[in-house]
Amino acid sequence: MDITEVPVSQYNKGKKKKTKTPKKKRVSGEGNVEGGGVETKEEQEEKMEKSEQAAAAFPPSFSVSEIKNKQRRHLMFMKFKQEKRKQKLQLKKKKKKEREALGDKAPPKEVPKTIENQRVYDETTVNPEDEEVAFDEGTDEFCSYFNGLTNPKVLITTSDRPRGRTVRFCEQLATVIPNAYVYYRRGLALKRVVPQCIARNFTYVMVVNEDRKVPNGLVLCHLPDGPTAHFKVSSVRLRKEMKRRGKEPTEHSPEVILNNFSTRLGHSIGRLFAALFPQDPQFVGRQVATFHNQRDFIFFRFHRYIFKNEKKVGIQELGPRFTLKLRSLQKGTFDSKFGEYEWVLKVTELRDTCTESFVSL
Repeated sequence: MDITEVPVSQYNKGKKKKTKTPKKKRVSGEGNVEGGGVETKEEQEEKMEKSEQAAAAFPPSFSVSEIKNKQRRHLMFMKFKQEKRKQKLQLKKKKKKEREALGDKAPPKEVPKTIENQRVYDETTVNPEDEEVAFDEGTDEFCSYFNGLTNPKVLITTSDRPRGRTVRFCEQLATVIPNAYVYYRRGLALKRVVPQCIARNFTYVMVVNEDRKVPNGLVLCHLPDGPTAHFKVSSVRLRKEMKRRGKEPTEHSPEVILNNFSTRLGHSIGRLFAALFPQDPQFVGRQVATFHNQRDFIFFRFHRYIFKNEKKVGIQELGPRFTLKLRSLQKGTFDSKFGEYEWVLKVTELRDTCTESFVSL
């Protein structure tokens, strides 16, 4: 076997060959390429389209849930949201320029769809000046209160073995409602409590229920002839949990504000709340109890106000605050077994509450 010797110079010994990388061509502002050749406008547009496609967050058929890594999935989702925000902003700017260019000939702005303007009109909406409504108000269970024949007297109690938060909530309710008394339940059934309250001239029984140490229900029974309303309670905040709250409320009778109780059912619930408080408020105390109904949620707030001048009024929340949702309205006093219900919130009605309203419009 013949072996041929290859001469190796002393300079090239142990040196690796360097691969020459082609230099990038710089493009001047006029579109000329340094180092030879000129790019056309079509080529530049194609490159811009490719870069835009590469910058897009996801392909059309891509789903973020397909990414297994949590951090990567969150990062891609945030990029996707940022891209959508940019597109929305560009579209908004474009529409604004078009409107400025058209001037008076510009089309009217589109009204956004909201739950309030898409709500179905309720046929049971009443007019307070209607003769039929006035006759019903003169003969219902609350007529003696509104005629000044009886004064409200409220008993507030709880479910069996109440926790500290529920007890404090009842005590703070007693400071809001004049002539209210807090009693412990002591294991008595509500059917036995009602006759005892009637014998002691109470006009209301208020029962606060709890679940997992948090108030979650309210039964309000008007005496002696009813009706009885059952509410779901949520978003309870006591005075200590509120920021910038005012001093403790005084013993003055507060003013009562009822908003948006406009249907037949809402009218009954509004009168049920109004009969809790004395009909002659003491304006010296400058205290207001508000029941604001919106989308069938009743928001309760308790404020103190002060007139700073002829135009400005300052308000200060005293607490507590909570939200009510009507579950049922029963004729007569509390009777879970044989009671006759005027209205009950059903599961099928819960699905339609976005477009329908039962207490207000």
